[in-house]
Order: sequence, then structure tokens, then C-alpha cells
Amino acid sequence: MTRLIFLGPPGAGKGTQAKVLSERCKVPHISTGDILRAAVKAETTLGQKAEGYMSAGELVPDDLMLDLIGERLSSEDTAHGWLLDGFPRNVEQAEFLTALLDEIEQRCDSVINLEVPDDVLVSRMLERGRADDKEDVIRNRLEVYRAQTEPLIAFYQAQGLLRSVDGNQALSNVTDALRAIVDKPDVNATAD
Repeated sequence: MTRLIFLGPPGAGKGTQAKVLSERCKVPHISTGDILRAAVKAETTLGQKAEGYMSAGELVPDDLMLDLIGERLSSEDTAHGWLLDGFPRNVEQAEFLTALLDEIEQRCDSVINLEVPDDVLVSRMLERGRADDKEDVIRNRLEVYRAQTEPLIAFYQAQGLLRSVDGNQALSNVTDALRAIVDKPDVNATAD
């Protein structure tokens, strides 16, 4: 059983690596970014509310995200594991997630923090060419990440769940480091 949370700034490779591990571990990759982009494209009520925040590089408000995640983690396909990518984004969401996991009798195995320098992140996101990936929006997203999401590193480190991985190396090297964490989940070590 594998239950992992992926942390790291936008462009760190969370989605790419979560997809690889999801296939390897045969558990769902739950990406809030993908879920939100699909809701915007489908013009659902949630998508319409979220679109304004996303186009400005802001985080979608907690109340919208909490309902979405609660419903998703209670789905049948998550009973044997999951990989969360893009949630939690702040300490309040992490506290909600901890309570939710207790309620549905699940636990997180490890929290993976992908570390990548800002200049590399900006370059990566400009190269992928999404409509919301303009340099000023990207830099704003990184500032929002630093202010709101980075405190999760200390939150999960205090719980002994945090595993840091250098995300600024060859894709296969990052994947190998993550596989080692899944295969030997000694959460008191750091993979660099």
C-alpha cells in the first residue's frame, strides 16, 4: 500500500513523478491541478469559481479544495493507496487532511518534497507553454507558494514524514530516488 503526498513549487515535477509512481504502485494519482483544469474546461460551478484565481496565479480557496479532496479520497479506488499532488497547499489544509485520513482510517506513508531552484522552475514552466504560464504569473505563483505552502515542510518534518529529493537532476535520477523511498520507506532519512 502506498500513500504519498507530493510537495514542491510549481514546475518542480510533482505531476510527472507522481504519474510514474502511480503506474508503478498501481494506485490513483490525484492531481488537484488536473481536476481543477478539467472543471474549468467543463465550466462547472467549481471550475468557474476556480478560474479567476488560477488565471491570476492565486491558490484556489480552501473551502473549494477541501470538498473536492474529501470526496476524492473517499472513493473506492483509493482504498489501497493514492498519490496526492497539489494538496495540501497550506497548514490548515494539512490539518484537515490529517483529520480526514483519521476519519476514513487511512494514513500517509511519506511526504515527498521536490527541491528545485526558482530560475529552473521559471524556465521549465515557460517551456511547457500553458496559457497561464507567463513569467509574471509564474513568479507570482512562486511567491504564493513560498508564503503559503512552504510552511508545510516544517509541519510534515515535525511529524517525521518529510522526505526531500533534489528535483533539479535528470528525470530518471529523480524517479530512482522516489522508487527508493517507496521501496524502503524509512521516513527518518533524506534522499538527495
